[in-house]
Amino acid sequence: MTDDEVLAWLRESDPSLRWKVERDLLDAPPATWEATRALVAREGYGARLLALQDEDGLWAGGAYFPADASREEPGQPWTATTWSLNTLREWGVDATALRPGTAALLDRNARWEYEDLPYWGGEVDVCINAFTLANGAWLGADVDGIRNWFVEHRLADGGWNCEWVEGSTRSSFASTLNAVIHILDDERRTGGTPELRAARHAGEEYILERRVRHRLSTDEVLPSVDRFGYPFRWRYTALRVLDHFRAASEADGTPPDPRLAEAVEVVRNARDADGTWHQQDPPVGREWFPVDVPAGLPSPWLTFFALRVLRWWSTAT
Repeated sequence: MTDDEVLAWLRESDPSLRWKVERDLLDAPPATWEATRALVAREGYGARLLALQDEDGLWAGGAYFPADASREEPGQPWTATTWSLNTLREWGVDATALRPGTAALLDRNARWEYEDLPYWGGEVDVCINAFTLANGAWLGADVDGIRNWFVEHRLADGGWNCEWVEGSTRSSFASTLNAVIHILDDERRTGGTPELRAARHAGEEYILERRVRHRLSTDEVLPSVDRFGYPFRWRYTALRVLDHFRAASEADGTPPDPRLAEAVEVVRNARDADGTWHQQDPPVGREWFPVDVPAGLPSPWLTFFALRVLRWWSTAT
């Protein structure tokens, strides 16, 4: 396909993707992409996921895991409340499209599987708290405690690690990426706090110091960092890292950091001869319904993210 044909193919996608294509790749006027974004809550994937919210505000009866989760099922189930909120938020659904008073419903009815803690207070896992911070900012919940938690729990090397509660003192690539992505989401919705912004910048420096793909101690390339899959969920890949730094660059008004160049070439070289990026490593586990293609096929979502990253890099460097 030519570049124009790839863009036309992307524009035929579900509204949850199409509005992003219109805004970020086609430079459509706001009236166009905003009208498409409004469709997400009324048709396609967004409408289907909204219809699955129960009267108590939850999805699948659980906070992070569905009520019927089993250790025997393959992969991690992605149907519970946090993952459903993440998806709707990332698709651009307006908070008013959810059940009225969803934030209050979750405050009343949702508890974390870890020690039965209240939902909007977060728990001990960095990634879970990151998701909850962004979802709370989106829904208007009080998540000040989680904002403070991220400042207080940043490790000495600049990032975070979900295993801190087990005594780990070294940051994790995935934990740090999930933290900075969702801290930035909170900043863009609420303004954030100076302390939390400084913590985000420190976490980003942790990733940049390692040139996205390398362990600092040995310089070896991380496993799976170059294997892309959508939905992203919690995983750490070069494409997801670059998409965050694109968003952070635009939010902070700063140019792309040269230390991202190697990861950019990885994304560029992953393009197939037909002009698309194919699904390589989709997350395993129960989901409400598929939103992207099986492994091996051209992925509209990955193609969009890759083209957006490369466009940002080429125009800003």
